[in-house]
Amino acid sequence: MEMFRSHVLICGGTGCTSSKSDQIEIKFNEILKEKGLDNEVKVVRTGCFGLCEAGPIVIVYPEGAFYSHIKIEDVNEIVEEHLYKGRIVKRLLYKGAIDEDTIKSLNQVEFYSKQKRIVLSHCGVINPEDITEYIAYNGYEALGKVVTEMTPQQVIDIVKASGLRGRGGAGFPTGLKWQFTSDAKGDKKYVLCNADEGDPGAFMDRSVLEGDPHSLVEAMTIAGYAVGSDQGYVYIRAEYPIAVRRLQIAIDQAREKGLLGKNIFGTDFSFDMEIRLGAGAFVCGEETALIASIEGERGMPRNKPPFPANKGLWQKPTLINNVETYANVPKILLYGADWFRQVGTERSPGTKVFALGGKINNTGLVEIPMGTTLREVIYDIGGGIPNGKKFKAVQTGGPSGGCLTSDHLDTPIEYETLVALGSMMGSGGMIVMDEDTCMVDIARFFLDFTVDESCGKCTPCREGTKRMLEILEKITRGEGEPGDIEKLESLAETIKAASLCGLGQTAPNPVLSTLKYFRHEYEAHVYDKKCPAGACQALLQYFITDKCIGCTKCARNCPASCISGKVKERHVIDSDKCIKCGACQAACPVNAIIKK
Repeated sequence: MEMFRSHVLICGGTGCTSSKSDQIEIKFNEILKEKGLDNEVKVVRTGCFGLCEAGPIVIVYPEGAFYSHIKIEDVNEIVEEHLYKGRIVKRLLYKGAIDEDTIKSLNQVEFYSKQKRIVLSHCGVINPEDITEYIAYNGYEALGKVVTEMTPQQVIDIVKASGLRGRGGAGFPTGLKWQFTSDAKGDKKYVLCNADEGDPGAFMDRSVLEGDPHSLVEAMTIAGYAVGSDQGYVYIRAEYPIAVRRLQIAIDQAREKGLLGKNIFGTDFSFDMEIRLGAGAFVCGEETALIASIEGERGMPRNKPPFPANKGLWQKPTLINNVETYANVPKILLYGADWFRQVGTERSPGTKVFALGGKINNTGLVEIPMGTTLREVIYDIGGGIPNGKKFKAVQTGGPSGGCLTSDHLDTPIEYETLVALGSMMGSGGMIVMDEDTCMVDIARFFLDFTVDESCGKCTPCREGTKRMLEILEKITRGEGEPGDIEKLESLAETIKAASLCGLGQTAPNPVLSTLKYFRHEYEAHVYDKKCPAGACQALLQYFITDKCIGCTKCARNCPASCISGKVKERHVIDSDKCIKCGACQAACPVNAIIKK
């Protein structure tokens, strides 16, 4: 077995790869070989570290030095100074990793220190393409325990006792779903994984598959044993090439080790799994639409009942969970239900992974215990709002969720509390908005997404969301009329009550929540023809104030030639010609141009 004095861990997630982390890895290996250090220092390409804002990320152990925003040209300095001479390169360290003269390791950085990592515990730690590294972290130990020491019912009982709830949105008790599938009569049963992560800004499942794919393989195999299935399918969108490739590698490696296929661990239990690629339709995140897509049909929801647990894939009993739900299972079986329940709340045990984005300093993936408040996530972990702006709202649950205000910052994150406020947990998207965000425009944005992604099968969703979008577009153009707000509310309630599937039933949530908490913004658009946030272009006007020094930069940068004035004199904007592009404001060196 090879021994190395140092390990260089490089983020191989999609975000950092797009910023050339793959080339950074190549450069490290080249320079280490040139200097004769390739037998002393091992370079490992891991999954996502979580703090995407700081990427590309490189961590050097054993010191735990946290280098951020690394470029290819920085590699030589890190090798020369840190790996050869033993001197950490302070100028390249993440800003939060330096406290006066103390250098913090990755886990001591505030972004990570306030998290509790269960699902993401291996991400950024192991090489996801090497099964031996997963095994070194107790990988497949739970599977071995399950198939050699436990009955299927004992497995289900532990999952039920853990209180694990579905992490895909609705929060249905996972153990209960497993029990229903186990009890269903059928000569063939299937285990499915919903990895069709379609919410804008959500990338939790993708990161687990990129950074810890064996956890899914192990969990689905355990699920197969529990419910009596010998075949699993992972439905994943084709837009996730890194996740697809690493998952396929994990499946192939598990087969080679005898952890998938016939007679697993020398028992009578057999289970295998395959990948099915989706075309990226949001509606295929709904379980029955997903099933239809795997069957080769158009991805459209089906009436329930019957539920998939009784009649699912090819009319056979079918278990469906998402990636994050499955990723909890091996640890629950290994450490016990009581261990899992020590984290989180009574009603919502465990952790939840969120994709934190929008107007926030620390964008990325966070995993926090259930019951953590929104304030802790946004300010303690997320680092607050950039540029000293005020917090305005946070959208949880993606297009199916709702917007919450500063009054809700101390709300504990649980399924029931979020639903009671007009939002929902969803799969885990969390979009933060500042004072410059127009809430009417946000509702329009999410509804535009829903209209585009509606499968069109049921009239309330197909026609109703389209009518709602037309009203919102009219309002943001300054053409709103008295009664439009009431029409939005009426349509929203009808769509919620009459749509076929959960996606249609929750589509009006962004509109209803913004109407509930920001009704005054709708009224300002409709009655005063003003956008309080100054975001809706049709309702904006640009003005040049007395601060103007007459430098002419605004006039020279205006694409519409609508600014006039002499040198060293205050300029004037012709509002009739202005296209409201904001180029003048961006060019002004003294901030003399304002928008109202």
